[in-house]
Amino acid sequence: MNFLRGVMGGQSAGPQPSGAETVQKLCDRVASSTLLEDRRDAVRALKALSKKYRLEVGSQAMEHLVNVLQTDRSDSEIIGYALDTLCNLISNEVEEEEPDESEEENVQKTSSEDLAGQFAEIYIKQQENLTLLLSLLEEFDFHVRWPAVKLLTALLKNQGPQVQQIILVSPMGVSKMMDLLADSREVIRNDGLLLLQQLTKANAAIQKIVAFENAFERLLDIITEEGMSDGDLWKDTNSVARFNNEWQMKYCRLRPGSYIQRTKPWFEVAEDNSGWSAQKVTNLHLMLQLVRVLVSPVNPPGATSSCQKSAFQCGLLQQLCTILMATGVPADILTETINTVSEVIRGSQVNQDYFASVNAPSNPPRPAIVVLLMSMVNERQPFVLRCAVLYCFQCFLYKNQKGQAEIVATLLPATIDANSISAGQLLCGGLFSTDSLSNWCAAVALAHALQDNSIQKEQLLRVQLATSLGNPPVSLLQQCTNILSQGDKINRRGSKEQTRVGLLMLLSTWMTNCPIAVTHFLHNQTNVPFLTAQISENLGEEEQLVQGLCALLLGICIYYNENSLENYTKEKLKQLIEKRIGKEIFIEKLAYISKHELYSRAGQKPQPSYNSPEQMLFDHDFTKLVKELEVLITKAVQKSSEDEKKEEEVKKSLEQHDSIVNQYKELIREQDLQLNELKKQVTALTNQNEHSQTTITQQASQIQQLRDQYNLLKVQGKPLDSQHHIHNEAAQINGIQPKDTEEIGRLQEEIEELKKQHNVLEGQLAEKELEINKLRAAQSTGNLAEVGTEIAGDQPTDQHKLVGTAEALVRDNDSDSAATKTAQLENRLSVLDDENKMLKDQLKMLTEEKKSLDQQLASTNSTIAILETDKRKLQQEVTESKKEQDDLLVLLADQDQKIFGFKNRLKELGEPVEDEDDLESADQEDDDDDDDDDPN
Repeated sequence: MNFLRGVMGGQSAGPQPSGAETVQKLCDRVASSTLLEDRRDAVRALKALSKKYRLEVGSQAMEHLVNVLQTDRSDSEIIGYALDTLCNLISNEVEEEEPDESEEENVQKTSSEDLAGQFAEIYIKQQENLTLLLSLLEEFDFHVRWPAVKLLTALLKNQGPQVQQIILVSPMGVSKMMDLLADSREVIRNDGLLLLQQLTKANAAIQKIVAFENAFERLLDIITEEGMSDGDLWKDTNSVARFNNEWQMKYCRLRPGSYIQRTKPWFEVAEDNSGWSAQKVTNLHLMLQLVRVLVSPVNPPGATSSCQKSAFQCGLLQQLCTILMATGVPADILTETINTVSEVIRGSQVNQDYFASVNAPSNPPRPAIVVLLMSMVNERQPFVLRCAVLYCFQCFLYKNQKGQAEIVATLLPATIDANSISAGQLLCGGLFSTDSLSNWCAAVALAHALQDNSIQKEQLLRVQLATSLGNPPVSLLQQCTNILSQGDKINRRGSKEQTRVGLLMLLSTWMTNCPIAVTHFLHNQTNVPFLTAQISENLGEEEQLVQGLCALLLGICIYYNENSLENYTKEKLKQLIEKRIGKEIFIEKLAYISKHELYSRAGQKPQPSYNSPEQMLFDHDFTKLVKELEVLITKAVQKSSEDEKKEEEVKKSLEQHDSIVNQYKELIREQDLQLNELKKQVTALTNQNEHSQTTITQQASQIQQLRDQYNLLKVQGKPLDSQHHIHNEAAQINGIQPKDTEEIGRLQEEIEELKKQHNVLEGQLAEKELEINKLRAAQSTGNLAEVGTEIAGDQPTDQHKLVGTAEALVRDNDSDSAATKTAQLENRLSVLDDENKMLKDQLKMLTEEKKSLDQQLASTNSTIAILETDKRKLQQEVTESKKEQDDLLVLLADQDQKIFGFKNRLKELGEPVEDEDDLESADQEDDDDDDDDDPN
C-alpha cells in the first residue's frame, strides 16, 4: 500500500521513478498479487495513468487487463477499472488542459488517433477479446455495462469493418447491443444509440439484423416515453435521424406505413404556438427530418408511395399543413415543415389534391399555394424559406397534370379574377420584378407547370400581358424574349445573369417538343438575330453560360422546327449557324452548359440546396433536359441535307413497314380468332366423330351378330318371324325410330302373309290350269264323266266346287248339252285368271314397298359415310390453316428482322428510336428513372 501511495502522489524520499517504470511495477503487481484488493488497487492506478502515460500503459498493461476481464468476473469494481483503462487507451479523445489549441496540441491529437487505432487493432487481434467484451454487455451492473458500451463504441470507430465482421459471427452479438435500448438508465440507453449508429454504418448485413430486431419500434418508443416534441430527447432523436440512410431505407421498406402512423402524435402542436423553447424547436426539427427519411424520393418507389398514402390516411399530412399555415412558427421549423410537406405530396395524386384544397386562415381565405408563392417572390423573406417554397411548388406539380392545368388556367384571360390574387399572377409578377432571384424562381416554377405537358405549353401561348397604357397587349412568350433582347433598356434587368438564365430555361422547357411554340418564337424577326449575336460574341467566362443557353434555344428551334416559316426552315437555320457562328463553335458553346460547376450540383437531387442566391442558376429537372437535348441538337446541326433526306426515307420506310407489320398483326389476330373458332368446331366434330365411331362399331358388331343369326336361321329353315326380329334389330341399329320400326314390322308381316297367299294361289292356279287342260281334252273326246270323276278323285277336299260341277255335268248329261257346260267351265276359269292377275299386282306392289325400305336402310349407311367424309375434310382444313399461320409467322419474323436493321441504321445515324416494348412499359420505367435521377 505504501508503494501505491507513492505512485498516486504521496511523499517519498529519493528520486521518483519514471512513468514506464511505474507502469511496469503496476503490471507486475496485477500479474503476481494473490489478493484481489491488491490487484484492484493496481488496476485503479493504471486507470489513473492511462491518459498521461497512454503509450506505456497500452504497450505493457493491455494483456494484463484482458486477463483481469477473464479471471476476475466476480468483482464488478475491478472489471469496471479495467474497462475504463482500455477505453482511455482506445478512445480518440485527448485530455484538454487548455482551451486554446496550439500546434503542439494538434500533433498530440494526431498521435492520439494513431495510438487509438494501433491499440484497437492489438485488442481485436484475438477474436476472443471482443467476444469477452460482448459477454460483459449482459452484466446489469452500471460500473461494468457502461464502460463496456463506451469501449465497444471506441473499437467500432477505430476498427469498424473488422469489429463488424467479428460481431456478425458472434452468437447473439447484435441482440446483446439491442438490449441496451431497453435499459432504464438514460446514459446507457443514449450511449447504446451511439453504439448502434457506429455498428450499422456501411454494413448491409448488420443493418438487416438490426431491422429484424425491431430497432425502429424501440427508438420510437423511446421518443414517445420522453415526451415527444416537449421532451428532453435531442440526443436520442439526433441519433435516430443520423442513422445511415441506406439502413433506414432498407428498414422502412418492411413496414413503412406503421412508422408514419407512429410519428403522427409528435406534431400535435398547441393552437397558441406560444413558448417555442430551443429544446422543442430542436426536437421538432429532427422529427421532421425523420419523416422525410420515410418519404424520401431516393427510397424504393413502393415504400415511398406507401408512406405517402399512410400519411394522408392517418392525418399526418393534415397536421403538417396546419403547422405550415399556423402563425408564430419559428422560421427554421416552418422551412423544414415546407420541405417535409413537399416530399409527402411529391408524385402522390391524392396528397397533391388535398394540398391544393388547403386554405390559409386569412380573411378572405387564400389557398396555401398562393400564400407560399407570395413568400417565394418576396425578396424580404429568408433565402432558405424561398428555396423551400420553390421545392414545395415543384413537388406539387411533379407528375400532376391536373395541378399544371390549374396553374396555367389562372393566367388565361377567361379565368382571371381581378378581385383576387392567383398563382399565375404571382408567377408573372415575380418573372418581371426587379429582384433577380424572384425572376429565377418564378421562371423555374412556371417551367415546372409546363414540364412534359404539351397541352399546357400550347395553352400558355394564349396568355396576353398589358405592358403599358395605350399599347396593345403582348404574349407572354413575346414579353420573355423582349426582356432578353432589350434588357439593357429596361432597368438593365436582362443584364443580370440569374434573370437571363431563368428566362432561357423557361423558354427552352416551353419550346421543347412543342413545334407551335417554336413557330411563335421564330415568327418574331428579332429573336434569331439576337440569339446568333449572343452566341457569336467573344464574352467573358461569366457570359459563357448565357451563350450556351442561347445555343440550346437555337438548337431547339432547329430540332423541333416544322418548316412552316420559309425564312427559318431547318436548313436555313443550319446555314445561318455555319456562316455566322460556325458549327464547331456552336457545339462548343452548347457543351459549356454541362461543364459548368453548378450544373452537376443541381443534378444531384431535386431539392434546391445552395449557400447563397448567386449560386441558384440550374434547376434539377432542367439538367436532365439538357442532357437529353445536347446529343439531339449536336447531331441535328452536324447532319447534312442528304443525311436528313436519307433519314426521312428511312423513317417513311419504317412507317410503311410498321403499317405492314400492323396489317399482319391484324391479320394474325383475325386468323387467331378463326383458328380458335375452327378449333372449337374441330373439337365438337371430333367428339361427334368419336360418338359416331362408337355407334358404328356397335352397329357393325350387332350387324355381324344379326347376320350370323340370319344365316343360322336360314340353314335351320325356321320361319320368317325370326327374320322379322332380325330386321327390327337392324332397323334400330340404323337409327330408325321405334314408330317407324313398328310400321316396317307391320308391313313385313303383311308381306309375309301375302307371300303365303301368293304361294297358295300359285299352287291353286297351277292345279286349275291342269284341270282346265283336262277339261279341254275331255271336251274334245266327249268323256266329261271321266274327267269329272278323275277331278273329284284327285281333289276330294280342296276343289269342292269343281267336283260339284263335274257331278252335275254327269247327272245332267242327258238333259244339257256338252257345249253349254263347257262354256260355263271356261267362264269359271276366266274369273280365276282375273283373281290370279289381281294377286300378282298386289305381290308386285308389296315387292316395291320392300325395295323402298331397303333403300332407307342404304340411306342410313350413306349418311354415316358422309359424316366420315366431312370429318376428313375438316381435319384437312385445320392442317392447311396451321400451315398458313406458320407461313405468316415466318413472314412476320423476316419483317421484324428488316425493321430491326432499319432501327439500328437509324441509331447509327443518331436518330432517336423508340421501341414498342419501351412504350408499353413507359409508366413503370418513368418511376424508376425519376427515382434514380432524383436522389435526396
